[in-house]
Amino acid sequence: MLPVIYSDEFLQHQTGTGHPERPERLSAVTAALREGSIASQIEWRLPTPASKRSLTPLLERTHSTSYIQKVQEISLTGGGCIDYETTVSPESYDVALLAVSAWLDGVDITLETGKPVFVLARPPGHHAERETGMGFCVFSNAAIAATYALEMAGIKRVAILDWDVHHGNGTQAIVETNPQIAYCSLHQYPCYPGTGRHTERGFYNNVLNLPFPPGSDISLYQPVFEKKVIPFLSSFEPDLLIISAGYDANADDPLANINLQPQDYGLFTDYCLQITRKILFGLEGGYDLSTLSESIVATIERCL
Repeated sequence: MLPVIYSDEFLQHQTGTGHPERPERLSAVTAALREGSIASQIEWRLPTPASKRSLTPLLERTHSTSYIQKVQEISLTGGGCIDYETTVSPESYDVALLAVSAWLDGVDITLETGKPVFVLARPPGHHAERETGMGFCVFSNAAIAATYALEMAGIKRVAILDWDVHHGNGTQAIVETNPQIAYCSLHQYPCYPGTGRHTERGFYNNVLNLPFPPGSDISLYQPVFEKKVIPFLSSFEPDLLIISAGYDANADDPLANINLQPQDYGLFTDYCLQITRKILFGLEGGYDLSTLSESIVATIERCL
């Protein structure tokens, strides 16, 4: 059984007609998991209500108080935009807090059981910087989860692997000053948001950026995983591995130009399991509903 943390409340974050980061993303994935061959091996769990956690101190270690208040105010006044593509609806602030709580639940479960867990939440987070959200992202879920994990007894090092097709500029900016966190990103370059050059190494050589040109496929990704990703993460010896699991590097995805296939994410998962079974997978991008669902199924299958 693999725990999947999910709530229908995540559907209440409304982004507007035609927006790629839409509630149907989660509806498609949950249907695929509930109706597919691994349905009996999924343990569905509701996230801890944000009101039952002391989230404010943790959020303020990652984001400025003024930005947190800005998101809340936009929601309270009927919704609006953080930037030209990052929408906040009246429910978005509460939903974003619940997403953070779900990622923290993922940390708790993974460290308690020593086994993988998948957090199926939205809005995503890896583009959210300390002072602002962007790129569909509100709060920096992976960075917050890593910071939270380091507060636990016996947790000295946390690694984040970001295989979303877009560089996680927000995650990197937040964690690169912490020697207890390593960040590795595989992403298309050039592409939004324009960061993630291989020369960006973090303050403690704790960042590894691996840009891929448009048109890349598994024949280019596989040797990079074997020769660079696995050695970098393994040498860090993480007590927890967090995966910013974006699935927009699929060939059918409308927002980028990488040619991966859903089964390739199963291979990526196999590589990660060589490092540790203490893995938190958290959803980031992925906007073609069919390949998004197939890719998450492929990821979870390898963890069973």
